Amino acid sequence: MTNSSGTNQPATPATEILETSACWELLRGVSVGRLAVWVDDHPDIFPVNYKVDHGTMVFRTGEGTKLHAALSDTPVAIEADGVNAETGVAWSVVVKGRASAVKLTQDVLDTVGLLLFPWEAGQKDQFIRITPSEVTGRRFTVTPAVTWWTPLDDAPRAAGE
Repeated sequence: MTNSSGTNQPATPATEILETSACWELLRGVSVGRLAVWVDDHPDIFPVNYKVDHGTMVFRTGEGTKLHAALSDTPVAIEADGVNAETGVAWSVVVKGRASAVKLTQDVLDTVGLLLFPWEAGQKDQFIRITPSEVTGRRFTVTPAVTWWTPLDDAPRAAGE
């Protein structure tokens, strides 16, 4: 397939950079994301179910690596995404910021009111709030696999390939 530039590479659909308000709207529509933290000398990623709460994100967890890494002095990030199977339009949103434990009694009561229930069994009595310093997102059309191009597509092939 030849695109408008005259090459054999497929045309790349435009990626839409999302406004912050659109990012929050998308985040409210799903409940699972991936929490990226720094653990000792390496990055790590944990799935979390979360709720959006007044321009912040809240999740529950128990004692362990995720809790201690999130509450360290290192910033964290949460990424969530989705795709509309009918239209092939996907999106991805990243929230970067600081995590803090929800401690004040009224804040804990307000957070419990979010009806944030962990998916995994166990004691998850720590509420963690991510206060964002940056929220970014993009929306794009998923390229059908038959149009993917890699440098190997032009590589010589053995007979019968």
